[in-house]
Amino acid sequence: MKTLFILNDAPYGSERTYNALRLAGAISKQEGNEVRVFMIGDAASAAHRNQKVPQGFYNVEVMLGNVTRHGGKAGVCGTCMDARGLADSDLAEGTLRSTLAELADWTAWADKVLVF
Repeated sequence: MKTLFILNDAPYGSERTYNALRLAGAISKQEGNEVRVFMIGDAASAAHRNQKVPQGFYNVEVMLGNVTRHGGKAGVCGTCMDARGLADSDLAEGTLRSTLAELADWTAWADKVLVF
């Protein structure tokens, strides 16, 4: 199964990005599944490297790494990165600057598209 997750919300403040990454991580660990995560809008900041959160609080950078370590791909809207002052060097390991055209390709590739 090929699943695309499209994340829209900021990484903290609501639990939508957290829940999307929980599910993406679980699906990516299952044999035969392929996962891609695309972060657009405020979700672009979910891919920021070196996040420091309070002890005991979830860290979306780590959660995103769980997806990419299991073969998943993670793209970040380049326009959204620019609007938020994020450079390519600010991105977490395993995540890449992407485009709307790539999101369109990933959408056509996917068997399921889940939007958070």
